[in-house]
Amino acid sequence: MEDQTQQEAYRGKPWTEPYQEVLQELEVDPETGLTDAEIEQRLQMYGPNKLREAERRSALVIFFEQFQNIIVLLLGSATVISFLFGETVEGLAILAVILINALLGFFTELRAVRSMEALRELGKMHSRVLREGGMVTLPADRIVPGDILTVESGDVITADARLLEASRLQVDESALTGESVPVGKTTGPIEEGTPLAERVNMVYKGTAVTRGSGRAVVTSTGMETELGEISSLVEEAEEERTPLEKRLDELGGRLVWITLGIAALLVLVGILVGRDLFLILETSIALAVAAVPEGLPIVATIALASGMRRMADRNALVRQLSAVETLGSTTVILTDKTGTLTENEMTWQQLATRSGDVRLPGPSTDRDKLTLDSDPVQPDDHLALKLAFRVSALCSNAELHPEEDSEAVGDPLEIALLEGAHRAGYRRKELLQTYPEEREIAFDPEVKMMATIHRREDDPEGGFWAAVKGAPEEILRISSRGIGRESRHTLEEDDRRRWRERIQRMAAEGFRVIALGERELESPDEDPYQDLTFLGVAGLIDPAREDVQGAIDRCQGAGVEVVMVTGDKAETARTIASQVEMVPDEQSKVVRGQDLTEEDRNLETEAEQADIFARVNPGQKLNLVSTLQESGQVVAMTGDGVNDAPALKKADIGIAMGRRGTQVAQQAADMVLKDDSFATIAVAIEQGRNIFNNIRKFAIYLLSCNASEILVVSLASLTSLPLPIRPLQILYLNLVTDVFPALALGVGEGSEQVMHHPPRDPDESVLTRDHWLGISAYSTLIGISVLGSFILALRRFEMDNLHAVTVGFLTLAFAQLWHVFNMRSLGTGLIRNEITTNPYVWGALGLCIGLLLAAVHLPFLSELLGTTPLSPTGWGLTLSFSLLPLMLGQLLKALGWGRT
Repeated sequence: MEDQTQQEAYRGKPWTEPYQEVLQELEVDPETGLTDAEIEQRLQMYGPNKLREAERRSALVIFFEQFQNIIVLLLGSATVISFLFGETVEGLAILAVILINALLGFFTELRAVRSMEALRELGKMHSRVLREGGMVTLPADRIVPGDILTVESGDVITADARLLEASRLQVDESALTGESVPVGKTTGPIEEGTPLAERVNMVYKGTAVTRGSGRAVVTSTGMETELGEISSLVEEAEEERTPLEKRLDELGGRLVWITLGIAALLVLVGILVGRDLFLILETSIALAVAAVPEGLPIVATIALASGMRRMADRNALVRQLSAVETLGSTTVILTDKTGTLTENEMTWQQLATRSGDVRLPGPSTDRDKLTLDSDPVQPDDHLALKLAFRVSALCSNAELHPEEDSEAVGDPLEIALLEGAHRAGYRRKELLQTYPEEREIAFDPEVKMMATIHRREDDPEGGFWAAVKGAPEEILRISSRGIGRESRHTLEEDDRRRWRERIQRMAAEGFRVIALGERELESPDEDPYQDLTFLGVAGLIDPAREDVQGAIDRCQGAGVEVVMVTGDKAETARTIASQVEMVPDEQSKVVRGQDLTEEDRNLETEAEQADIFARVNPGQKLNLVSTLQESGQVVAMTGDGVNDAPALKKADIGIAMGRRGTQVAQQAADMVLKDDSFATIAVAIEQGRNIFNNIRKFAIYLLSCNASEILVVSLASLTSLPLPIRPLQILYLNLVTDVFPALALGVGEGSEQVMHHPPRDPDESVLTRDHWLGISAYSTLIGISVLGSFILALRRFEMDNLHAVTVGFLTLAFAQLWHVFNMRSLGTGLIRNEITTNPYVWGALGLCIGLLLAAVHLPFLSELLGTTPLSPTGWGLTLSFSLLPLMLGQLLKALGWGRT
């Protein structure tokens, strides 16, 4: 059943038709619901009300994924060649390298994957449904089209449904639409072209009821819901391989051809000059071992794992090792607004009065921070302010803190008004002692107002008083008076016109506007919705997070473009962008989703020029990511809602929020911010750039060491000289002494200066032409030094072959160790730089010197490697020639050559 293709239940667009027609098409009686027989039939027809779940990555799959690397395949080929030619020790050693690398990557990724799965653990949802005339509570997957749902505050909607009844019903649809304010619901039909965020007669799977209650008939379930369509987009979105994966594969591919080319050339030359066949095979194995940088996968894995750990310490959970580096090459961040740049929490920021605009204070309750047109103002000295804050505190059924240390309860908008009044010094509990509530007229979406009636304990003559709030146009329509600093006045037509213009300006600035009114009553039963005194208009907004502006500054300073992509209104998006200084001014280019189509040939131009994309749907977000990628950009996408998931998966790196993020978003993302802080992204970019720089440094280091080995073996094989270094000695260097300095380079902290430079060219390889030239120069210096010491040992000092080979082996080993200091960046000091201040480098050198001494003086190891203890003359040759590449390399650095 679960895999059965679901069919569409409702053929039309249910929001466009009266609910009676929807009920008729679905063949259901709203008073009795479906029968058991109908339910089973529909379950067979439409399938269970479930989304297709992403396949869980097993430990075995994660383990085998570690071998999907061309360098690892190259190592595997070297292993096979070694076994074929009877070099069992070499083969086993290379095989051990492959397994160590695989295990390192396996355990690191397994931990991250399991952490992600723990984040997505959710309880099983249930719904209250009318079945055969009675209410039953059922698992969500048993819901079918035609079921009559009953919903109330706190419920999560489990299917798409057309509303039949709505009593003060409001639904938080931010996860689906990006709209930060709960949507008030009604039951009447609306126009066909109405966007999802404005379909007020529908409720959707995955959204939550914040207020009121209602009944609805299910029109779509499972993959046919709006949530299901987004889930399908996520499945269709192709996951992009990270830039690092592409670059390492490219590097590995080059090494394959270089290795094959050199080996073929030397075999051909050896046959032509009449070399012994066994010697040719021995030389070929030595070359194969020398050409393959056995330590590269291990060091790359550990460097990425180190970055992964640092990110976890800073509240960023990364799913795959290679994704750590991707942010370092990011050129554009597409960021969601709600919950990412903003707090996802309504805040009262402005109160428009006849006297001017009042700015409310922050979390502090210091009333001196209230300003009226930038001048401090005391509400008790201003009649309009005093009454406005009294209305906002009393005309409410929310509570800030019902119990000590508890969270606020109620509609987010009402909570925001209560908090604003509280910060201005007007506390609901205290006011209720003077103005006890007699009755409440609940908010009605049709009337667009609510009121509370209070007894006047402060008036010796008694009487009653009405506090009213609601839609500005409705409050203004029933108001006959206005109010200023000291007195009331008749509301003339010019006053109404000015208020309408002011309300429009506030809405254009992104505010959610709520009008406040009041009137005296003789009886608590009197109608409060007439003859009001218009007090002013409250401007509420989901404010920007405090740390966002600094994070955006860091990203933009690093050459990373930040573009807002949201399902919210253009005006609100522009306001937030201005607050966090994401854009230079409020005239920045805003593109609305309704202006984009799938056939829009100008999308690439819009993507490059627009600062904000507003009212966009999931498909448009996905197209935007694809367009930017096709133009050569490396795209990071942030978000927390279901509507962000397809683009999160398609992006080069998707970044989901851990606290507010939905399960679907986290599942699609490459990285989850456990603290929901956009500032962590700036840290991640810095870490990613340093990780790439570290990978580049150790790649140059390892390859120049390996190239020197190739040069030594190649030149020796083309002459009458014996091989100055044995295959097993090369393997010992590549697996032991080379790896530790390279590892020290890979786990270094890096430089803070990386955020002062633009992103790398997305097409730039791990190693550029300049780097390959550097590798050639360094390897030539090391190779000549080794051959020089070897020839002198044989010819000048007449050492036997065993002692001469030991001199060559140790010269090569120590030259490679000192070579780590040639990896400092151009422009850094000779004595103090990122290499000399890296404690891991000094630890690695100490360890490697000990291992080299062991290779010569431990009987078992020296016999295996073919080495012997040296005389003072041999050590003199070794140390003097091994220092030559370091000295010449530093000279090249001083001349401004040798980029790393």
